[in-house]
Amino acid sequence: MSDDPKQSDKHPSGAPWRNFYGRFKGKGLRKSQEAYLDEDLAKLSPGAVDWDVNPDRENIDLAGLFGDKDVWLEVGFGGGEHMVHQAVNNPDVGFIGCEPYINGVAMLLGKIRDAEAENINVHPGDARDMFDVLPDQSISKAFLLYPDPWPKKRHHRRRFVTQEHLEPLARVLKPGAIFRVATDIEDYVRQTLEEVPKAGFEWLAERPNDWREPWGDWISTRYEQKALREDRTPHYLTFKRLG
Repeated sequence: MSDDPKQSDKHPSGAPWRNFYGRFKGKGLRKSQEAYLDEDLAKLSPGAVDWDVNPDRENIDLAGLFGDKDVWLEVGFGGGEHMVHQAVNNPDVGFIGCEPYINGVAMLLGKIRDAEAENINVHPGDARDMFDVLPDQSISKAFLLYPDPWPKKRHHRRRFVTQEHLEPLARVLKPGAIFRVATDIEDYVRQTLEEVPKAGFEWLAERPNDWREPWGDWISTRYEQKALREDRTPHYLTFKRLG
């Protein structure tokens, strides 16, 4: 390890030591899912996010990936149903999805095959690594849908809606870009409404029940269906990046 104290808190690759809270892998993958990972993931993943490939953290060439398309970002895409739905219905948009849970990545890859979607790029890892290499003001819309709730008070700092995550997200969003958050956890709504505006966003609610009405192009996800089965109320928050 380098004697330079500035390097003592980093991986040998130069990557910062970032705490990650959550699962990387669940139950065993099916043969078909293993095939999706083996055959499809590498060609759909931007290599520039890998610290070993891009230790200097040069920006991703979004034009090389998507041409002149607008680019939308989904943080934690779960099983991928929402992102594939959006990609199929918006073929003139490029999509980047970040998800460290490899079982979810495998599910997404299967859905991409079935839908024959050609406008999706996948980062199987922490969204913070993606933020490192996205150009400033390059993303037109972002989604955070049913993120890990971390219900215990001492774990609230692990939630995505902290400045550690929101500040780099704000940096990569274009002025006027839309940021959508869906959650079924009341306290997550509270923290979202407290923290997101601090990062340079405006909440776009117009009526008292706006946050309980799904967006017009919304497709119900497995997490929303679970919330409804368990009698929790989904909330849908829309913000605009100021600047």
